[in-house]
Amino acid sequence: MRTVTLEVASREKIDLRFLRAFAGEPQGAFISFETPELLFKVLSGKRWDLLKVMTGAGPLSIREVARRMNRDVKAVHGDAHALLQVGILQKTDKGQIVFPYDAIHVDFMLHAA
Repeated sequence: MRTVTLEVASREKIDLRFLRAFAGEPQGAFISFETPELLFKVLSGKRWDLLKVMTGAGPLSIREVARRMNRDVKAVHGDAHALLQVGILQKTDKGQIVFPYDAIHVDFMLHAA
């Protein structure tokens, strides 16, 4: 099963992971955000729903995603392109969109001020 971890991480943590990967140590799949606010801005409720529909589904057209979500194609198109821009979704050679993972793990910690 291919799992991606969505995380809030500092530049130092990301750099350390890069160095470990460069040394040959497997790191897994990560998509990192600088702040929890940015994570929540990018992954709004409707975009989470989009990811739920696409997780493990393989390549789909935006129209098919909209049909499965019972949403307007134009609205799904906007959400899909926002997720494409940040690298969460990918586009295939045939113009379909794909979320190439079977599971999502979200990892961040909220500290007292």
